[in-house]
Amino acid sequence: MKVVETIAEMKQIRRKLAEPVGFVPTMGYLHEGHLSLVRRARAENSSVVVSIFVNPTQFGPQEDFNSYPRDIPRDLAMLETAKTDIVFIPTAEEMYPPRFGSWIDVEKVTERLEGAARPGHFRGVATVVAKLFNIVEPTRAYFGQKDAQQVVVIKKMVADLNMNLQIVTCPTVREPDGLAMSSRNTYLKPDERQAAVVLYQALKLAQQLWSQGEKDANRLRQAMRDLIQKQPLAEKIDYISIADAETLEELDKVKPPALVSLAVKIGKPRLIDNIVLE
Repeated sequence: MKVVETIAEMKQIRRKLAEPVGFVPTMGYLHEGHLSLVRRARAENSSVVVSIFVNPTQFGPQEDFNSYPRDIPRDLAMLETAKTDIVFIPTAEEMYPPRFGSWIDVEKVTERLEGAARPGHFRGVATVVAKLFNIVEPTRAYFGQKDAQQVVVIKKMVADLNMNLQIVTCPTVREPDGLAMSSRNTYLKPDERQAAVVLYQALKLAQQLWSQGEKDANRLRQAMRDLIQKQPLAEKIDYISIADAETLEELDKVKPPALVSLAVKIGKPRLIDNIVLE
């Protein structure tokens, strides 16, 4: 496994990599969810590149950029075990040199949910992912379903800009009690960690009611809200959404595939999760 820190070296090495090339972009502090993407990339490609970059442009002024968990030696040990070929770890100065001034705005699908709650977030995501795609030139790039809106935004960007790669969406990896794995889970205190399971319980409730014949999206949203509000440590519900899985427009009647997603603040972290009603 080789660690690369500059764009010039990454481009040079890329020319020698065996095709096809699988790519997993990450912000580090890896967990089993990330490793499941790396293993999928390993199974489907001759070469595997993973990037670790905590992207400053996708964090808002009140968000946790400086405190976001980082542990590069631990990440590298995990990626070596997962048989990664190249780990690309650029600095912010390398990715955003002085006078950097080009941005990608994906319209409409970024205006809702996370985009509404975190203005500018997806401009930062789309720009850095496009840069990484241009640097690594992967055949396939792997993303987790947990960040469902991010996947929708990236797929739209790739289609709209005729980028020459395939986006592969992989299932959300969960803890035994259902909590979606996330680097931000490390912020949870023990009682908050137990309380956080309410996100998955609310999603499963919506799925259960829908499978029993409930098609009214507002009733499903209200049932989810009622369940979450019974949890005292769920301090704030940012949103509960039942939307078209492609356009992210809110639904009145549930018509599959529908994305059921939510964002809830429990203690310090703001947690997100989702399921798709197929």
